[in-house]
Amino acid sequence: MQELSAQLTQSVPPERLALTMGDPSGIGPEIVARTLLNAEWARRCVLVGDPRVMRRAFEALGAGARLRVAASIDDLAHAPGTVNLLAASRLEALPPVGVVHAASGRAAFEAIAAAIALAQAGRVAGIVTAPIHKEALAAAGLRYPGHTEILAERTGCKVAMMLANDELRTVLVTVHCALREAIERADFAAQMSAIRLAHQGARAFGIAAPRIAVAGLNPHAGEGGLFGDEEQRSIAPAIAAARREGIDASGPWPGDTVFMQARQGRFDVVVAQYHDQGLIPVKYLGLDRGVNITLGLPFVRTSPDHGTAFDIAGRGSADAASLGAALDMAARLAAANRTTRKARP
Repeated sequence: MQELSAQLTQSVPPERLALTMGDPSGIGPEIVARTLLNAEWARRCVLVGDPRVMRRAFEALGAGARLRVAASIDDLAHAPGTVNLLAASRLEALPPVGVVHAASGRAAFEAIAAAIALAQAGRVAGIVTAPIHKEALAAAGLRYPGHTEILAERTGCKVAMMLANDELRTVLVTVHCALREAIERADFAAQMSAIRLAHQGARAFGIAAPRIAVAGLNPHAGEGGLFGDEEQRSIAPAIAAARREGIDASGPWPGDTVFMQARQGRFDVVVAQYHDQGLIPVKYLGLDRGVNITLGLPFVRTSPDHGTAFDIAGRGSADAASLGAALDMAARLAAANRTTRKARP
């Protein structure tokens, strides 16, 4: 981080993205290396991570790419077969692959923090993050459940997670917490925040008048209070308030059918109440297609829709398709942001 902190002063090409390496013990460095063998992504991205970790990843792929450690973001050199890296950490020894390791958690966090700093300073149009491991963060003494919480704390923004593919978009009211805690957190204020961010996020996709479906928390959306009163107490009042703000929100809809209706074209976004309710339908359609988007930030942030896959780490067999989808999505959203800013009076 100290190596980067003094370099954040000038603007950069608007299409540039910061790509973090992920957890060094997982498949993140491998899929990042595989993706950056594509000359176009190597030109458009600046890799943020640890030189020793990324050299191991490129060597494991038997790739001929040259990893160039840049002194600053103003020192990038684009040449065939060259990948630029900004060093957020410099590990003295490589952590083992396939296991939780404190050094990996710390290095992964330093890369994320450095990328966020670049985005906040306007040096990149957005960031794309490879997978991290929550236990590794905890082992390093970093009490973050995931990327979303790091981003929220570092930016001071109220954020929400959107999972999207070419058939579904879902935004979560609650994210990384126990189900019992999620029920407590899903109050009126949380509903309003998620609905508003879902509306803004859909508009960022170019949907002029998004149709927002809000899923119920309980079976059959509470069945009129027979199976719980959260729908009547928090969810329905928030939907009514959102409609008064001009948002086309409806529900609460039963969670077991609302995603099918969205997939059939009735809704543009589904607001889901808790992590698995929203993520299972998207992930079921294919991990290689899903992209995680953080809404509410002043810059674009996306990530693949999968984890660190310790069971296959280090084998060179990990599929980088979801990371490619995340990069494609980030580039599209960054371009839309530029267009929106230019259109403002």
